[in-house]
Amino acid sequence: MKIALMDSGIGLLAAAAATRRLRPDADLLLSSDPDGMPWGPRTPADLTERARAVARAAAALRPDALIVACNTASVHSLATIRAELEPGIPVIGTVPAIKPAAAAGGRVAIWATPATTGSPYQRGLIRDFAAGVPVTEVPCPGLADAVEAADEAAVVRAVAAAAALTPADVTDVVLGCTHYELVEEPIRAALAARTGGAALTYHGSAEAVAVQALRRIGAEPAPGLPRTGGLTVLHSGRTSALSAAALGYAEGRLLAGHEHGVPVPG
Repeated sequence: MKIALMDSGIGLLAAAAATRRLRPDADLLLSSDPDGMPWGPRTPADLTERARAVARAAAALRPDALIVACNTASVHSLATIRAELEPGIPVIGTVPAIKPAAAAGGRVAIWATPATTGSPYQRGLIRDFAAGVPVTEVPCPGLADAVEAADEAAVVRAVAAAAALTPADVTDVVLGCTHYELVEEPIRAALAARTGGAALTYHGSAEAVAVQALRRIGAEPAPGLPRTGGLTVLHSGRTSALSAAALGYAEGRLLAGHEHGVPVPG
Protein backbone atom coordinates (compact mmCIF):
# COMPACT_ATOMS: atom_id res chain seq x y z
CA MET A 1 0.00 0.00 0.00
CA LYS A 2 1.38 3.41 -0.99
CA ILE A 3 -0.29 6.68 -0.02
CA ALA A 4 0.95 10.00 -1.39
CA LEU A 5 0.45 13.39 0.20
CA MET A 6 1.05 16.78 -1.41
CA ASP A 7 1.34 20.38 -0.24
CA SER A 8 3.41 23.43 -0.98
CA GLY A 9 5.55 22.73 2.08
CA ILE A 10 5.52 20.88 5.38
CA GLY A 11 1.84 21.33 6.15
CA LEU A 12 1.41 17.77 4.90
CA LEU A 13 3.29 16.41 7.92
CA ALA A 14 0.23 16.25 10.17
CA ALA A 15 -1.81 14.13 7.76
CA ALA A 16 1.25 12.02 6.91
CA ALA A 17 1.89 11.30 10.59
CA ALA A 18 -1.79 10.43 11.10
CA THR A 19 -1.58 8.03 8.17
CA ARG A 20 1.59 6.48 9.59
CA ARG A 21 -0.11 5.94 12.95
CA LEU A 22 -3.18 4.37 11.38
CA ARG A 23 -1.23 2.13 8.98
CA PRO A 24 2.40 1.64 10.03
CA ASP A 25 2.79 -0.77 7.12
CA ALA A 26 1.92 1.78 4.41
CA ASP A 27 4.59 3.33 2.21
CA LEU A 28 4.28 7.11 2.30
CA LEU A 29 5.21 9.52 -0.47
CA LEU A 30 5.52 13.21 0.42
CA SER A 31 5.46 15.57 -2.56
CA SER A 32 5.95 19.29 -1.91
CA ASP A 33 7.05 22.38 -3.79
CA PRO A 34 9.84 24.32 -2.06
CA ASP A 35 10.73 25.91 -5.41
CA GLY A 36 7.28 27.46 -5.74
CA MET A 37 6.12 28.12 -2.22
CA PRO A 38 4.23 29.85 -0.78
CA TRP A 39 1.18 29.04 -2.87
CA GLY A 40 -1.21 31.36 -1.06
CA PRO A 41 -0.23 34.64 -2.78
CA ARG A 42 -0.37 33.06 -6.27
CA THR A 43 -3.29 33.50 -8.64
CA PRO A 44 -5.66 30.51 -8.73
CA ALA A 45 -4.45 29.58 -12.22
CA ASP A 46 -0.77 29.78 -11.23
CA LEU A 47 -1.38 27.87 -8.02
CA THR A 48 -3.20 25.16 -9.92
CA GLU A 49 -0.28 24.70 -12.29
CA ARG A 50 2.13 24.34 -9.36
CA ALA A 51 -0.22 21.90 -7.64
CA ARG A 52 -0.65 19.86 -10.83
CA ALA A 53 3.11 19.52 -11.16
CA VAL A 54 3.43 18.32 -7.56
CA ALA A 55 0.54 15.89 -8.06
CA ARG A 56 2.03 14.56 -11.30
CA ALA A 57 5.39 13.96 -9.62
CA ALA A 58 3.63 11.89 -6.97
CA ALA A 59 1.43 10.08 -9.50
CA ALA A 60 4.50 9.00 -11.50
CA LEU A 61 5.44 6.76 -8.55
CA ARG A 62 2.04 5.04 -8.73
CA PRO A 63 0.51 5.57 -5.31
CA ASP A 64 -2.78 3.92 -4.42
CA ALA A 65 -4.22 7.28 -3.28
CA LEU A 66 -3.24 10.96 -3.16
CA ILE A 67 -4.12 13.30 -0.29
CA VAL A 68 -4.12 17.00 -1.17
CA ALA A 69 -2.99 18.03 2.32
CA CYS A 70 -3.46 21.74 1.75
CA ASN A 71 -6.62 23.77 2.22
CA THR A 72 -5.64 26.39 -0.37
CA ALA A 73 -4.82 23.80 -3.03
CA SER A 74 -8.04 21.94 -2.26
CA VAL A 75 -10.02 25.13 -2.81
CA HIS A 76 -8.46 26.04 -6.14
CA SER A 77 -7.00 22.86 -7.64
CA LEU A 78 -8.80 19.78 -6.36
CA ALA A 79 -11.19 19.50 -9.31
CA THR A 80 -8.34 19.85 -11.82
CA ILE A 81 -6.17 17.24 -10.06
CA ARG A 82 -9.09 14.83 -9.80
CA ALA A 83 -9.92 15.26 -13.47
CA GLU A 84 -6.35 14.36 -14.36
CA LEU A 85 -5.72 11.46 -11.99
CA GLU A 86 -9.03 9.80 -11.18
CA PRO A 87 -10.28 7.12 -11.41
CA GLY A 88 -6.81 5.57 -11.57
CA ILE A 89 -5.66 7.30 -8.36
CA PRO A 90 -8.27 8.39 -5.80
CA VAL A 91 -7.68 12.02 -4.77
CA ILE A 92 -8.72 13.19 -1.29
CA GLY A 93 -9.03 16.90 -0.55
CA THR A 94 -8.70 18.74 2.76
CA VAL A 95 -11.62 20.79 4.07
CA PRO A 96 -11.57 22.77 7.35
CA ALA A 97 -13.46 20.81 10.01
CA ILE A 98 -16.27 23.37 10.31
CA LYS A 99 -19.05 20.78 10.19
CA PRO A 100 -17.97 18.74 13.26
CA ALA A 101 -17.07 21.92 15.14
CA ALA A 102 -20.50 23.42 14.57
CA ALA A 103 -22.28 20.18 15.42
CA ALA A 104 -21.39 20.68 19.09
CA GLY A 105 -23.54 23.81 19.13
CA GLY A 106 -21.02 26.04 20.90
CA ARG A 107 -19.16 29.15 19.81
CA VAL A 108 -16.75 28.43 16.97
CA ALA A 109 -13.53 30.20 15.97
CA ILE A 110 -11.96 29.35 12.61
CA TRP A 111 -8.24 30.05 12.42
CA ALA A 112 -7.17 30.33 8.79
CA THR A 113 -4.81 32.18 6.48
CA PRO A 114 -5.77 35.75 5.58
CA ALA A 115 -6.54 34.60 2.02
CA THR A 116 -8.97 31.95 3.24
CA THR A 117 -10.55 34.05 5.99
CA GLY A 118 -13.66 35.70 4.61
CA SER A 119 -13.32 33.90 1.26
CA PRO A 120 -16.43 32.71 -0.60
CA TYR A 121 -15.18 29.16 -0.02
CA GLN A 122 -15.01 29.47 3.76
CA ARG A 123 -18.21 31.52 3.93
CA GLY A 124 -19.91 28.76 1.96
CA LEU A 125 -18.80 26.13 4.46
CA ILE A 126 -20.08 28.28 7.31
CA ARG A 127 -23.40 28.76 5.54
CA ASP A 128 -23.78 25.07 4.77
CA PHE A 129 -22.61 23.58 8.06
CA ALA A 130 -22.72 26.25 10.76
CA ALA A 131 -26.01 28.07 10.21
CA GLY A 132 -27.29 29.39 13.53
CA VAL A 133 -23.97 28.82 15.32
CA PRO A 134 -21.87 31.81 16.42
CA VAL A 135 -18.74 31.74 14.24
CA THR A 136 -15.72 34.03 14.34
CA GLU A 137 -13.28 33.96 11.44
CA VAL A 138 -9.76 34.61 12.75
CA PRO A 139 -7.07 35.58 10.21
CA CYS A 140 -3.58 34.39 11.14
CA PRO A 141 -1.09 36.45 9.09
CA GLY A 142 2.39 35.01 9.07
CA LEU A 143 1.56 31.86 11.02
CA ALA A 144 1.90 29.37 8.17
CA ASP A 145 5.19 30.98 7.09
CA ALA A 146 6.51 30.81 10.66
CA VAL A 147 5.55 27.15 10.92
CA GLU A 148 7.18 26.41 7.57
CA ALA A 149 10.43 27.98 8.77
CA ALA A 150 10.20 26.26 12.19
CA ASP A 151 10.69 29.76 13.65
CA GLU A 152 9.47 29.28 17.21
CA ALA A 153 9.55 32.96 18.13
CA ALA A 154 7.60 33.95 15.01
CA VAL A 155 5.08 31.19 15.70
CA VAL A 156 4.53 32.53 19.23
CA ARG A 157 4.03 36.07 17.92
CA ALA A 158 1.58 35.03 15.21
CA VAL A 159 -0.35 32.78 17.59
CA ALA A 160 -0.59 35.55 20.18
CA ALA A 161 -1.97 37.97 17.58
CA ALA A 162 -4.60 35.45 16.47
CA ALA A 163 -5.51 34.57 20.05
CA ALA A 164 -6.18 38.25 20.74
CA LEU A 165 -8.79 38.19 17.94
CA THR A 166 -10.48 35.07 19.29
CA PRO A 167 -13.53 35.59 21.55
CA ALA A 168 -12.86 34.66 25.15
CA ASP A 169 -16.04 32.57 25.31
CA VAL A 170 -15.17 30.35 22.33
CA THR A 171 -15.75 26.61 22.82
CA ASP A 172 -14.49 25.07 19.55
CA VAL A 173 -11.46 26.01 17.44
CA VAL A 174 -11.09 24.94 13.82
CA LEU A 175 -7.50 24.76 12.61
CA GLY A 176 -8.23 25.79 9.03
CA CYS A 177 -4.70 25.43 7.63
CA THR A 178 -2.79 22.18 7.67
CA HIS A 179 0.33 23.97 8.93
CA TYR A 180 -1.48 25.00 12.13
CA GLU A 181 -1.91 21.42 13.30
CA LEU A 182 1.87 21.24 13.72
CA VAL A 183 1.75 23.96 16.39
CA GLU A 184 -1.40 22.99 18.23
CA GLU A 185 0.38 23.09 21.58
CA PRO A 186 1.35 26.80 21.37
CA ILE A 187 -2.16 27.56 20.11
CA ARG A 188 -3.68 25.71 23.06
CA ALA A 189 -1.42 27.59 25.48
CA ALA A 190 -2.29 31.00 24.04
CA LEU A 191 -6.03 30.31 24.02
CA ALA A 192 -5.94 28.87 27.53
CA ALA A 193 -4.60 32.23 28.69
CA ARG A 194 -7.23 34.02 26.60
CA THR A 195 -10.19 31.98 27.88
CA GLY A 196 -9.13 31.65 31.50
CA GLY A 197 -8.24 27.99 31.13
CA ALA A 198 -11.58 26.90 29.71
CA ALA A 199 -11.56 23.45 28.09
CA LEU A 200 -11.69 24.00 24.33
CA THR A 201 -12.22 21.43 21.60
CA TYR A 202 -9.81 21.60 18.66
CA HIS A 203 -10.78 20.40 15.19
CA GLY A 204 -8.09 19.51 12.67
CA SER A 205 -8.34 17.54 9.44
CA ALA A 206 -5.30 15.25 9.54
CA GLU A 207 -6.86 12.08 10.90
CA ALA A 208 -10.08 12.54 8.93
CA VAL A 209 -8.30 12.72 5.57
CA ALA A 210 -6.07 9.78 6.50
CA VAL A 211 -9.12 7.67 7.31
CA GLN A 212 -10.81 8.79 4.09
CA ALA A 213 -7.75 7.84 2.03
CA LEU A 214 -7.78 4.35 3.53
CA ARG A 215 -11.50 4.05 2.90
CA ARG A 216 -11.10 5.04 -0.74
CA ILE A 217 -8.66 2.18 -1.33
CA GLY A 218 -10.66 -0.35 0.66
CA ALA A 219 -8.31 -0.48 3.65
CA GLU A 220 -9.02 -0.21 7.38
CA PRO A 221 -7.00 1.45 10.13
CA ALA A 222 -4.66 -1.07 11.74
CA PRO A 223 -2.38 0.86 14.10
CA GLY A 224 -1.10 -2.32 15.74
CA LEU A 225 0.65 -3.61 12.63
CA PRO A 226 4.46 -3.67 12.53
CA ARG A 227 6.03 -0.51 11.17
CA THR A 228 7.30 -1.69 7.81
CA GLY A 229 6.24 1.25 5.63
CA GLY A 230 8.87 3.25 3.80
CA LEU A 231 9.13 6.99 3.18
CA THR A 232 9.84 8.78 -0.11
CA VAL A 233 10.25 12.57 -0.26
CA LEU A 234 9.96 14.69 -3.41
CA HIS A 235 10.86 18.39 -3.44
CA SER A 236 9.48 20.02 -6.60
CA GLY A 237 9.75 16.64 -8.31
CA ARG A 238 13.29 15.83 -7.11
CA THR A 239 14.02 12.94 -4.77
CA SER A 240 15.06 14.43 -1.47
CA ALA A 241 14.80 13.96 2.29
CA LEU A 242 12.87 15.55 5.13
CA SER A 243 14.10 19.08 5.72
CA ALA A 244 15.62 20.32 8.96
CA ALA A 245 12.43 22.34 9.50
CA ALA A 246 10.31 19.20 9.11
CA LEU A 247 12.46 17.42 11.69
CA GLY A 248 11.77 20.28 14.08
CA TYR A 249 8.27 18.85 14.60
CA ALA A 250 7.22 15.65 16.32
CA GLU A 251 5.33 14.63 13.19
CA GLY A 252 8.46 14.92 11.07
CA ARG A 253 10.51 12.94 13.55
CA LEU A 254 7.83 10.25 13.66
CA LEU A 255 7.97 9.92 9.88
CA ALA A 256 11.75 9.85 9.90
CA GLY A 257 11.67 7.03 12.41
CA HIS A 258 13.50 8.77 15.25
CA GLU A 259 10.93 10.47 17.43
CA HIS A 260 13.47 11.59 20.03
CA GLY A 261 16.87 13.17 20.09
CA VAL A 262 16.54 15.49 17.07
CA PRO A 263 17.24 19.13 17.94
CA VAL A 264 14.69 21.73 16.87
CA PRO A 265 16.21 24.09 14.31
CA GLY A 266 16.73 27.52 15.83
